[in-house]
Amino acid sequence: MVDPAQIELHDFLLEHELLTSGEQLRCRALAGGVSSDIWLVDAECGRMCVKRALPKLKVAADWRAPVERNAYEVAWIQVAGEIAPASAPRVLAHDEVRGMFAMNYLEPAEHPLWKRELREGRIESVFAAAVGETLGRIHSRTANSDEMAERFPTDRIFRAIRLDPYLAETARRHPDRADALLELVEVTATTHKALVHGDVSPKNILVGPRGTPVFLDAECAWYGDPAFDLAFCLNHLMLKCLWTPSAAAAFLDGFEALSTAYLACVDWEDSSDLEARAARLLPGLFLARVDGKSPVEYLLADGEKESVRRTARQLLVAPVARLDEVSSRWRQEISPVGDSA
Repeated sequence: MVDPAQIELHDFLLEHELLTSGEQLRCRALAGGVSSDIWLVDAECGRMCVKRALPKLKVAADWRAPVERNAYEVAWIQVAGEIAPASAPRVLAHDEVRGMFAMNYLEPAEHPLWKRELREGRIESVFAAAVGETLGRIHSRTANSDEMAERFPTDRIFRAIRLDPYLAETARRHPDRADALLELVEVTATTHKALVHGDVSPKNILVGPRGTPVFLDAECAWYGDPAFDLAFCLNHLMLKCLWTPSAAAAFLDGFEALSTAYLACVDWEDSSDLEARAARLLPGLFLARVDGKSPVEYLLADGEKESVRRTARQLLVAPVARLDEVSSRWRQEISPVGDSA
């Protein structure tokens, strides 16, 4: 039986001259994404990836999102590539009607996935700093821009695929912390300062050949609060302390390197104001990766989840204004793990 999705993929490639007439479609689905179909295509013109946004995400919860986010992902890639060359893939073709786009394929041998590196306990503070600096540069160049605000009017999409499934869902599961979590939703939703990626996770960052980070999966692109990107990425470095306990101290060193490099780029507002928003947002995102609609797949033990809940819940009722205070609380929580590292 012919797969309708592959027929659509074939037609997209043919219409955009990425496949020649009569050329056989050679493709395979790539695993890992929950919000899109992704194919690796081998064509006469070269190897590429094609991505199509899905209306319903591949998670246990009923999580739906507007498919027009695909067009904003393409736009983010283009903007980021202009500001920081090699920081994003190259777009080869885009079909807004189909919600599909093609980009060049970056070979894993030359562009390892940062998440896989972290799983093996390999974290270079220099690379973590490069992630922070590149992200800060993109935010700086797009800050206070009416043009960017008009180009990325995605408040509704960002709420549907970030704020509601993460923070609002977690508020429903922690009613005694709901006020704090819903306040984070509103502060974030109403802060519009720069172009946000929205999913700055190690699973979406490649380590380039010269130590340059390459950002993928900008489906959540939004002109909003850059503190979200900073907190979202730092959150993963905290969580990885439980995934690879032997590298916990190194992960927290990476946390410091990334946040320091990022904050040095903040020139569109007082950096202490942005840091305070990130430090307050971080515990909410931390808790959301256990009790939101998209829990991380590698935290399975009840004790690990309780460590996250305990730290996050305390910080939600007694927020701090500095990121190093958040990491210090987490270091104290996992100190038996950290001591054995």
